[in-house]
Amino acid sequence: MKEQPQPATIRVFIALAPPDPAKEELVRELRPAYGSHPRMRWNRVEDWHITLAFLGELPVETVPLLRPPLAGVAAAHPSPRLALRGGGDFDDRVVWTGVDGDLDALHELAAGVRTAVGDCGVVPADRPLRPHLTLARARRGDRSSAAEIAAGLAGFTGRPWAAERLHLVGSNVARSSGPIHYRDITAWRLGSGDRGDGSSASAPAAIRQDSAQTAADSADG
Repeated sequence: MKEQPQPATIRVFIALAPPDPAKEELVRELRPAYGSHPRMRWNRVEDWHITLAFLGELPVETVPLLRPPLAGVAAAHPSPRLALRGGGDFDDRVVWTGVDGDLDALHELAAGVRTAVGDCGVVPADRPLRPHLTLARARRGDRSSAAEIAAGLAGFTGRPWAAERLHLVGSNVARSSGPIHYRDITAWRLGSGDRGDGSSASAPAAIRQDSAQTAADSADG
């Protein structure tokens, strides 16, 4: 069997993830919309995340260099206490739910992340932090579904939760016409005081394994 060539780059971002109870709470709130808008491109619940910094396409060999400084950032910042609340849409196409709670701590964490990756020579996308969790995307030509779903979330207020880990995430965006898949490269416990890389596997091996699985996911579509 011919071995599949490994991607030379991987699309990377740094994020927080809500815990399962918070996701389950939001899933219950979204059930009517799942039924009434089946043609929306709904994000997989396991992929829900709050992006702190988007790094774009990076050479695979660059990614391990980010791990020690990001481990330090995670160790130095306590867990912000957050909650999912309300909803909205971007450009009549992208549905999101908002993030409430200790937003000052969230912004401080994001600033630390951006400084750390910048010190590694990686320039994050110049986007202001607008804390949110993306839920779905409307198909082209559909100019009403996103707003309808967002309106249904207007009264939603989730229970507070503590963000436990900082996640370095890779995706297969732009490699396939199939679904977007996200996969943790590494994650570090926030406020742990441990400034190691937070991983039991060697960095290059972990990245190679992630890239191989991402390519397989893209092929499976």
